[in-house]
Amino acid sequence: MPQLIVTVEGVEVKHVYLTKDVTTLGRKQDNDIVLDNGAVSGRHCRFELKGLADVFVEDDGSTNGTFVNNARIKRHKLEDEDVVAIAGFRIRYLQATDQSGFGATAIMTMGSTPHLPPPASAMFRVLTGSSAGLEVPVVKAVSTFGKPGVAVIAVSHRRTGYYAATLDGTQAPQINGKPLGQDPVLLADQDVVELAGTRMQFCLGA
Repeated sequence: MPQLIVTVEGVEVKHVYLTKDVTTLGRKQDNDIVLDNGAVSGRHCRFELKGLADVFVEDDGSTNGTFVNNARIKRHKLEDEDVVAIAGFRIRYLQATDQSGFGATAIMTMGSTPHLPPPASAMFRVLTGSSAGLEVPVVKAVSTFGKPGVAVIAVSHRRTGYYAATLDGTQAPQINGKPLGQDPVLLADQDVVELAGTRMQFCLGA
């Protein structure tokens, strides 16, 4: 899931996962992200999560401005590794994270040292919603997709292929119209996963 890492002079002070449709940032204590600094406006900016992976940052009329990669913005779609600057704070944006409750055991066998399988080309193509057409590469040993508390799946890369399993949420994900449980299922090229109301197609390269 998308995340923000807030630093001051290179020291990490906050680590935030974007799980809400709108995450507010400012000096006032009722913001989701509170930066208690006089150069930060009470309502400084907001981060909007669209679909599964699109994140926009929008300035809320702040006094000192919101900057992305050293350029002042009003509203901007964030890309992986973009840096948002607010006063003396630097906020690094990451599109995804390895964090999940699944995977460490899924890619290990007793008495062996876990390691990644040889590189392979795999991705999910979003078919519906505001992110339709977005292609999300699956490049990690374990990747998580979805919205926490609603529907989250974990996709693990093993020697024998890519396996999906339900990790969290109140809505049961589906593969090709069939419910996906907590037992890992081998994904096949062109499988369609429905997750939190969004349909994604699994594409496996040669």
